[in-house]
Amino acid sequence: MMGAVRIAAFAIAATSGLVAAPASAQFFLRSFQYAGDAVRGDEPGMMQPLPGATADETQAALVWTMRSALNVAALQCQFEPTLLTVGNYNAILTDHKEELAKSWTTLTKYFQRTNKVPRAAQGALDQFGTRTYSSFATVASQYGFCRTANSIGRDALFSPRGGLSSLAQTRMKELRNSLTPYGEQHFPRSIGFDRATTPRLDALCWDKKARWQDKKCGPLTWPMAATTIAAAPAPVVAQPAPVVSASR
Repeated sequence: MMGAVRIAAFAIAATSGLVAAPASAQFFLRSFQYAGDAVRGDEPGMMQPLPGATADETQAALVWTMRSALNVAALQCQFEPTLLTVGNYNAILTDHKEELAKSWTTLTKYFQRTNKVPRAAQGALDQFGTRTYSSFATVASQYGFCRTANSIGRDALFSPRGGLSSLAQTRMKELRNSLTPYGEQHFPRSIGFDRATTPRLDALCWDKKARWQDKKCGPLTWPMAATTIAAAPAPVVAQPAPVVSASR
């Protein structure tokens, strides 16, 4: 009897776990895997360059860059509400406000250190922020970016306070990779635009009867040259309906 109770309790717990699993948008049958190696932040393409930055300044900039990306996702990914990009982003601002404030202060001091004039320092900081936001704007890879931002935002919510730096180092490469568009991976397709050709259409190459002039423009290499152009069919003229006499 006790064994049956234990089995029933386990079944209920397992079922509850399945029900409680968070929903996630599925844009493709099989999505492209964007995962990449961990980064420090000063690798090319990870964030806006900070010449002469210390390890702490680079780390702060990496955290702020990830926050900026999640901010862009909150604005850009609202077309799919199940991604929860808005709610997750707002919750991250609240739950990790101390680490974000520290990162902003460190980043601000970097620009003050490298620009002695206060106005120039503020301008450089503003430029850093604008370029960071712009670097995550995407249209062609919106599905990939939004799906990745959703995953990172969810992990940020469950990261311990002070853990955004570690998360940014682990997932920034993946976030950057997601800006490259990839479609369905289970049934990949290729359009083959590189094989498309068109004939020359200038009047020099055609006579008055729309025939190609080899002597003037050389052999016609367009694929349709191998086929015979059929004469245009004669228009169909409606024939009058036969008159049927009412008398027999």
